Amino acid sequence: MNGIINVYKEKGYTSHDVVAKLRGIFKQKKIGHTGTLDPDAEGVLPVCLGSATKLCDMITAKEKAYQTVLLLGVTTDTQDISGTVLKSNEVNLSEEDVKSVVSQFVGDIMQIPPMYSAIKVNGKKLYELAREGKEIEREPRPVTIHKIIISKIELPRVWMEVHCSKGTYIRTLCNDIGDKLGVGGTMENLLRIKSGNFDLTTAYKLGEIDTLVKSNEIESKILSVESVFEDYPSFSVKEEFQKFVLNGNRLSLNMTDMKNKPENGSQFKCFDYTGKFIGIFEYKEKDNDFKPVKLFLN
Repeated sequence: MNGIINVYKEKGYTSHDVVAKLRGIFKQKKIGHTGTLDPDAEGVLPVCLGSATKLCDMITAKEKAYQTVLLLGVTTDTQDISGTVLKSNEVNLSEEDVKSVVSQFVGDIMQIPPMYSAIKVNGKKLYELAREGKEIEREPRPVTIHKIIISKIELPRVWMEVHCSKGTYIRTLCNDIGDKLGVGGTMENLLRIKSGNFDLTTAYKLGEIDTLVKSNEIESKILSVESVFEDYPSFSVKEEFQKFVLNGNRLSLNMTDMKNKPENGSQFKCFDYTGKFIGIFEYKEKDNDFKPVKLFLN
C-alpha cells in the first residue's frame, strides 16, 4: 500500500503503538506517522504508507488544531492531568480575567518544551531524563498560535479550541496560561481535530481499519500521495527529457511545458509526459531551473 490513511488515535496508544499495529494490519514495514500525540491524547494522526513515508515531514509541518480542557488551580510535573500534582491553588478569577490572559497567547510566542517530551538533548530524550528525576535547562522555541476560541468557561475549567503551528505543546500552553493567571494550570483533556488537510470526519480507528483491510474495502480510504498537493500548480516534462526527470535531475525551463517564468521559491507538482506524478519541484531563480524537493518514483 502507498498513500496516507487518516487514523483516529485512541487514548492509551502512543503514536509509535499506532504504527506498530498498522504494520500488522497492512502486513508491511514501511509505515510512518506524522506528528506525535501523547498516550492520553486522541484524535487525528495521518499515517504514511509505503512510498508516502517521504511525505511525513511535510505533513508534520502543517498547521494543527486541537480541542483542550484547561484545569486552573493545579500544576503537575508533566503539565497534564496524568502527572504528579506539584501545587494546588484556589481559583478566584472572573471569566474576563481568563479571557484577557488567554488572548495574550495568540500570535508568535516562545515556549519552553516540557521535560516530559521526546525532544533529544545530547542524544537522550527529555522524558527519559525526567523519569530519572533530572531537570535540565531547555531553550525557548518560537511557535505560532493562530487563534484560540474559548467555547466554555466553568471555573476552574476552560474549554478551548487552539489553532497553532508545528511544534506547539498544548499542555505547555495550558501551564503557561495558568502561571500568567497566578494560579497554575494543567491540561485535562486533548483532542486533535485537524492536522493540515486531515480532520476528524475522515479519521478511522484501528479496529475500523482492520475490518476494512479484511473486507478489501481499504483502498478507497487511502489518499494518494498526489492528493496531498492538490493546491499546487503543476507542469509536465517533455517526452525527450523523460529519462532526465526519472534520474532525479534538476530541470531547466525548456525541459517543461511551462510558458511563463515562475516566482523564486514557488513549488510545483511535476508529471512526466504520460501524466504520471513524479514529485515536487521548486523553482530557483538564481539557477533558472527547478530543483527536486520530493520524488515519488516507486
